[in-house]
Amino acid sequence: MDDILWVGGQGGLEAELIKRESIPYAEIPAAGVHGVGLRTLPGNILKLVKGFFASRKILREFKPDVLLFTGGYVAAPMAVAGFGKKSILYIPDIEPGLALKFLSGFADKIAISAPQSKEYFKNPNKLVVTGYPTRADLKSWDRNKAFNLLNLHSKKTVLLCFGGSKGARSINRALIPILPDLLPQMQIIHITGSLDWTEVQQAKENLSAEISSDYHIYPYLHEEMGAALSAADLVISRGGASTLGEFPLFGLPAIIVPYPYAWRYQKVNAEYMVNQGAAILLQDEMLQSSLKQQILSLFNQPELLQTMKQAMSDLAHPQAASEIAGLVLSLGNHPHTKGDVHD
Repeated sequence: MDDILWVGGQGGLEAELIKRESIPYAEIPAAGVHGVGLRTLPGNILKLVKGFFASRKILREFKPDVLLFTGGYVAAPMAVAGFGKKSILYIPDIEPGLALKFLSGFADKIAISAPQSKEYFKNPNKLVVTGYPTRADLKSWDRNKAFNLLNLHSKKTVLLCFGGSKGARSINRALIPILPDLLPQMQIIHITGSLDWTEVQQAKENLSAEISSDYHIYPYLHEEMGAALSAADLVISRGGASTLGEFPLFGLPAIIVPYPYAWRYQKVNAEYMVNQGAAILLQDEMLQSSLKQQILSLFNQPELLQTMKQAMSDLAHPQAASEIAGLVLSLGNHPHTKGDVHD
C-alpha cells in the first residue's frame, strides 16, 4: 500500500494543512443534515448526493485497498460509495457524533481514543483502543530549546492559553483584564487566533514595561506548537478532541473551557480528563468571574499541579498513530511491526 489520497469536503479547512504535508488531496461536495433549517436541508441533501457520485469516481480511479474515516459528514458519501470495501473508523472524541455512529455500521474496525468510548457502541469486537494520534514533530522540542525559541526564562512558571485556529473570544476577553494580576507571577504564551489579534496586541501595548516582556502573543503557531506545549506548566483551552492526545503527551495539566455551542462533545472530553484527575472544567459563562482564581489557585498549589501532571501523563498513548497505521496495513494484508510508522 504505497499510495495515499486524502478526500475532504469542498472548501474544507483541512485542505491547506494536508497540502502543506504534500499529501495528494481531492474534494467532494458534502454537507450536514442534522440540525439544519428546512431552507437549508434540500440543498445539503443535494450536496450529499453529488458527493456520493464524486466518491464513486474517486474510488474507480484510485482503487484503494482500505478506507480510513475520521468522521464528519464529509465521510458519509464516501462510506456509502465504498460499501463492501475494507474500512476503519477513527473516533477522535470520547462521545461519537451522529455522523460517526452512522459510519460505524460500515467499518470493519473502530479505533477509539479512550476506553470510555466503548459504552457508545454495541459491537465490542470491532473496537480497538489506540489513543489520539499526534504529530511526530510535537515531541521534537525539549524544554530548553522551547524556552529559547519563545524567549522565556526560568524565573517564572509558564501559562499557555489558546483556543483553536480562529481563537476563543470568550477566553481571550477573560484573560486580558487579569493580565496585570497574573504576569507578576508567571509568563504567559497566548495564542489568540486571528479574530482578536488586534485587540490582544492593544492589550499588550497597554501593559507596563515591567511585565509586558513576559506576555508572549501569537495569532497562530504551526510547527512551533510543540515548543509551546513543551514549555508550559499549565494550559487553558477548549475541549476539542486534540486535547485528548496533546496534553497527555506532554503531561500538561489543564483548565478546560468547553465551547458551549458544540453539542456536548467538548464537555464529555473535559469530564473524562477531570475524572482522571488531570484537568479542571470551567464553564464558559464562569470565565469572567473565576478564571483568575483558578489559575492562581493551581500555581499556588505545586503539589496538586504535580499530581495533575502525573495523571495527565498516565492518559498518554504515544504510539497511537502507529497503532492506527497498523490497523490500516493489516486490513490491507500488509505486514506491520511497531516502529514502521511513527506518530
